[in-house]
Amino acid sequence: MKTPGLTVDVIITCEDGKVVLVKRKNEPYSGYWEIPGGFAEYGEKVQTTAHREVEEETGLKIKIEELVGVYSHPDRDPRGHIISVCFKAKHIDGKFDSDDEILKVKSFSKDEIQNMKLAFNHKNMLKHASVI
Repeated sequence: MKTPGLTVDVIITCEDGKVVLVKRKNEPYSGYWEIPGGFAEYGEKVQTTAHREVEEETGLKIKIEELVGVYSHPDRDPRGHIISVCFKAKHIDGKFDSDDEILKVKSFSKDEIQNMKLAFNHKNMLKHASVI
């Protein structure tokens, strides 16, 4: 029996109102900006995945504020049927420090994000979170 994969994406807002995005190093969408996140590990709660992935990809510590939504359309990810749980969170500590899977970490204003082409369905997630 095939089952979908599970990822967690985290929309991080900073004190200045900007939103943190990471630039992908690997395919799919190499070179595109995206919301930080990644795959849940077996036995891991999605909230734990959110904290772990954000710290690995950005160097930041966060406080989860709310669930934005669950995105389960089978075609949302070109790698296969991958469901994403998306949270909205606040940056509470740490400085930008990307890992080896990320090219760059940067915060952007809402106006800047409006004109960007983002990976996956991340622009929709930002709209649903009322960030853009």
